[in-house]
Amino acid sequence: MQTQPLGWTGLPFTRVGFGAWAIGGGDWKFGWGPQDDDDSIAAIHRAIDLGVNWIDTAAVYGFGHSEEVVGRALKGLSRRPFIATKCGRVKGPDGAPMAHLKRASVLAELDASLKRLGVDVIDLYQIHWPQPEQDIEEAWGAIADAVKAGKVRYAGVSNFNVAQLQRILPIHPVASLQPPYSLLSRDVEREILPFCAANNIGVVVYSPMVKGLLSGKWTRERTQALPTNDHRRNDPRFIESQLSANLALVDRLRPIAQKHGRTVGQLAIAWVLRRPEVTSAIVGGRNAAQMEETAQAGDFVLPPEDIAEIEKILAG
Repeated sequence: MQTQPLGWTGLPFTRVGFGAWAIGGGDWKFGWGPQDDDDSIAAIHRAIDLGVNWIDTAAVYGFGHSEEVVGRALKGLSRRPFIATKCGRVKGPDGAPMAHLKRASVLAELDASLKRLGVDVIDLYQIHWPQPEQDIEEAWGAIADAVKAGKVRYAGVSNFNVAQLQRILPIHPVASLQPPYSLLSRDVEREILPFCAANNIGVVVYSPMVKGLLSGKWTRERTQALPTNDHRRNDPRFIESQLSANLALVDRLRPIAQKHGRTVGQLAIAWVLRRPEVTSAIVGGRNAAQMEETAQAGDFVLPPEDIAEIEKILAG
């Protein structure tokens, strides 16, 4: 699979990275329903076999469970992928994720992540959300110290805007930004992508298929059958009237994908990768079969005429 340097770091990230959100299971507020750990490990191993060379997870995904599963998957591998994880969301008194960016908390989360993952150093350690916003400098300074201590190779952030990036840049270089980006979410195109390009900050986008909605396989019946502990039941994009509009968009994209012998999901991933600022797209995988399909999108380059046609569809 093709690689692209992660900003100024030069880390050669494959154009598709393995997203480990869903493998955190369903036992937390933003879970994806029941998940078999053996399926998760098989998905990770298949992704690596197909050339994917980095994994993105977070301490909050299942409150450590995703990292534990990734750690199990890494054992015995002859070639370890790059590991990215995140901090800043801890388990609150009510069992729901709580924003926390105080220095002691960030460093405690880091040590716990290292243990769960079974690694001595994390390749990319990221602030998950810039919340509480008044504490982002404190958290960033703590991560900068972790880099100096050798526990973290590079420091990045997720869900930051330009103003927040400008606040932390004087403290320590920003290796990467992780924003949402998809055919349904294009806000980053206005300011964030140009800023990252100007400052040589890598961009690793999440939810290019919008949690499966743009996979080309989603139906109204599938939405209705979601388990009660799958957070997508409460996502407005999976609820009317947005659901009908989103499924209609998929139907209009399908002929373009079929023309290339591709799925709509692969087209959705390739579409975000068309931007030169985007280093890689994070694509979730819950079983090996899913990775067989989505990993192929890393080498799918959309022709200019198809990009223009998609723009017309989105404007329509």
